[in-house]
Amino acid sequence: MERREFLKTSAAAGLLGSTKMLEPLANAEPANHAAPIPRRQLGKTGEQLSIIGFAGIVVMDNSRSYAANIVSEAVDRGINYFDIAPSYGNAQERLGPALQPYRNKVFLACKEEDWTKDGSAKLLDESLRQLRTDHVDLYQFHALSKMSDLEQIFAPNGAMETFEAAKKAGKLRFIGFSAHSVEVAHAAMDRYPFDTILFPINFVLFSQAKFGPTVLEKARQKGMGIMALKAMAKTTWSDAEKHDHPHPKCWYEPAAFPEEASLGLRWTLSQPITAAIPPGDERYFRLGMDIGQNFQPITEGETQQLIAAAKGVNPIFHLQSA
Repeated sequence: MERREFLKTSAAAGLLGSTKMLEPLANAEPANHAAPIPRRQLGKTGEQLSIIGFAGIVVMDNSRSYAANIVSEAVDRGINYFDIAPSYGNAQERLGPALQPYRNKVFLACKEEDWTKDGSAKLLDESLRQLRTDHVDLYQFHALSKMSDLEQIFAPNGAMETFEAAKKAGKLRFIGFSAHSVEVAHAAMDRYPFDTILFPINFVLFSQAKFGPTVLEKARQKGMGIMALKAMAKTTWSDAEKHDHPHPKCWYEPAAFPEEASLGLRWTLSQPITAAIPPGDERYFRLGMDIGQNFQPITEGETQQLIAAAKGVNPIFHLQSA
């Protein structure tokens, strides 16, 4: 199942089972850790982000009280980087009120998938309304996967016109993109001086598909802010598991909880990046917060162990030329 199809199906289904499971945990006492999640510089922006980001999918299809509780816990534990998108069901509606008390303390990133000038403008205004803010800190083109995406974005009456006008109007501060294609990511970085990139940086992808190393290096050379997706991903669901698995907010099969997932996230955070966003599944997100607060770079022995476990695994993305 593709990511877009997964999100559409999940939102329509309401993820009722997930909601019932998560509600009691949202009211649990947070783990007692002395040190807050550390922060790193975001490229040339001058901003400092927590090395763990909050994925808006965490609050999708959960109650307003759940959203308020888990956002409060995340902020208390040092998270100041929040990521959201209109395609995440009702996550914007849930995140807006929960984040409102902390808005001036956090870095809010939003993404959109309409490549037209008018359509992207409507999405931005609706996101601002639902998020209860007059601006987002970072606005991103979401999940670029084809060269035609770039052509539409930069064409006359394309979405880049909206982004640049919105920046002048104070509706956004920085412009970035996320991508699920190595080739398109390279082309995007060649096409425009983006402030940030959000990209899959993952032990299986790097070792089994050579998917990501050149993107990471190019973004680093350009001085871009680099945020990582899919650090805790493992492989694709089998046909039998696509619609019946224990992680309803993951369209991919995550790394085994907690040991392999912990190593996967530590591997990603040990790369030259600013931050990583754990999955929207609450168990993995809470594990991510724990790892962030107690972060230690991965050792050579642990890396060898992790890569050995990835041998022969089918990655969730592949090079287009492969």
